[in-house]
Amino acid sequence: MLVEMDGYDQQMLLTGPNYTLEQLNKIYRHAKKHASSSLEIMQFLCSYYQFSRIPYDATIQVEFVIDTDTGRIYSPTY
Repeated sequence: MLVEMDGYDQQMLLTGPNYTLEQLNKIYRHAKKHASSSLEIMQFLCSYYQFSRIPYDATIQVEFVIDTDTGRIYSPTY
């Protein structure tokens, strides 16, 4: 599963286990309780939920986008 973390300060790509939108929302809320920046959230997801950061490439199509500015998680349309 590929997830893009999109925020004002940076964009990151993560690869990890397959989760539903509902599960990803729950995981993100959990991560936000333990982190104060998008970088710390990414590190938390990698440490506790088996995600790995990969080099960012805007041409890669992802399953979900986590907008760290609004907290919204959605599946993009291509």
